[in-house]
Order: sequence, then structure tokens, then C-alpha cells
Amino acid sequence: MAIKSYNPTTPSQRRFIAIDRSDLWKGSPLKMLTESFRDEAGRNNKGQITVRRRGAGHKKAYRVIDFNRNKFDVVATVERIEYDPNRTAFIALIKYDDGVFSYIIAPNKLQVGDKICSSKKLLDIKPGNTMPMSIMPIGALIHNIEAKVGSGATVARSAGSFAQLVGKDNGYAILKLQSGEIKRFPLDCLATIGTVSNADNKNTTIGKAGRSRWMGVRPHVRGDAMNPVDHPHGGRTRGGRIPVSPTGVCAKGGRTRKKNKVSNKLIIKSRHK
Repeated sequence: MAIKSYNPTTPSQRRFIAIDRSDLWKGSPLKMLTESFRDEAGRNNKGQITVRRRGAGHKKAYRVIDFNRNKFDVVATVERIEYDPNRTAFIALIKYDDGVFSYIIAPNKLQVGDKICSSKKLLDIKPGNTMPMSIMPIGALIHNIEAKVGSGATVARSAGSFAQLVGKDNGYAILKLQSGEIKRFPLDCLATIGTVSNADNKNTTIGKAGRSRWMGVRPHVRGDAMNPVDHPHGGRTRGGRIPVSPTGVCAKGGRTRKKNKVSNKLIIKSRHK
């Protein structure tokens, strides 16, 4: 997909850069693969705001995505490529030979009419095919990667993302992630060949505040424009304090990954080095 800009007929059009979606499906999603989606507006089960600046936005239905791809050795045909308002990547509606429909994350260069499959045997190295990393060739670009066997894909699912299989060792696949981190994953975990679609998503600009409101993002008030009772930055001067959140947590550059996570033992090279 390409990006497109507009003639500046209004101030917001001057800087608005959008994705060209002319090739995508223009109808509604498949109803039996959608669920109602209630926007919690950044609140927890007690109604307390836990994430600021969220709320309202356009109503949308959730498309149920198959992240497991555990329907093995059944060929599927790509029926259409669709826009999904719940994620940055595009999604593909596929129809298996036995008549079952499913939504998957659309890889780059996947076209309507293509045949894809999921199997525990070696398949063609083409976008959309899913197989264990144990039988993939070294150097393959992959996405939708499982962190635990059978848990469903959790890694490399957003627009333009991918990982590279750089080695195999002692029952683990060694992957290089886009962050620069090199990490081990169990060899029996499934992954999908190719990179995620809509790589130009990072080059878009919203153009106006109203479009943020459509997406459920509310205005942001700077902390140093508040009173001291409302924010650590509030008052006449900050006094050289490093940027923090309203609760005093470091807001820029602070590392938030838990040190005692079990998966940290699988990291070979940190993204911070």
C-alpha cells in the first residue's frame, strides 16, 4: 500500500498523510467473525481512570483474529483483504477447503486468491504459510510468533513488523527482533512466513486534533501547566526534575520490564546494548 497526501484546501489537509486503501474490501466485515466491543475509556473494573486521555471515539466492532493457526494441512484461499480499526495491520479473510472462514493478520504481498496453509511439515517459503520454526530455513523473515507452544502468536503482529530467524541451538530458535534484541524461542513454536502488511503506517500523520478524537484520544494537558497538587511538574518552576508521571514514575527512558520475568533468561542480547 502507498501513502497519499492531499491538496491544502483546509488547514488540516495541509499536513494530512494517509494510507491508500483503495485496494481493500469496501464492505462490512464478516458478521459471524465479529464481536461487540465496549470501550472502557481507560478505566478499570472499579471505574477508576488507569490510563489518562482515553474516551469516546467512533464505535467499532472487534474482528476475531485467528492467532493460533492450528487448522493443520487444510489449504485456505484468501477471499479479501480488509481494514481493521482495532489494529495497525490489515487483516485477510480466508476460506478453508472445508468451508470454514477465518481472519488472519495479512502479511505483506498477500493477494486475493492466494493459497496458504498451516502445517507441521515443511511448506513453501511464501507469505502466509505457517509452520514450526524447527523446519524453517535460517534467515527467513517471520511474524505472528508464538512465545509458548500452542499459546497463539504474541510477537511481531503490528504493521510492518517482523523478526529474522538467525540460528537454532539446543531446542531453541534464535530470533533477531526489530528492536535489536536477540532472543530464544522454543523451536516447536509456530510462526508465519513474511512481514506484516501496512508498513507505511509509521509514515502517516493525523493532520488535526479532531481525527484523534475519532480514535478515542482526548486532549493532553502538560504537567508543568498544572498546579503542584495535581502533578509533580506543577507550579512556578520544575526545579530541574526529570520528567515523571503524575505518580512519580520516570516518564522518559525509564526501563519498565520486570527484572524477575522468566522470559528474560531467554534474551541473548538486550536491546539496550
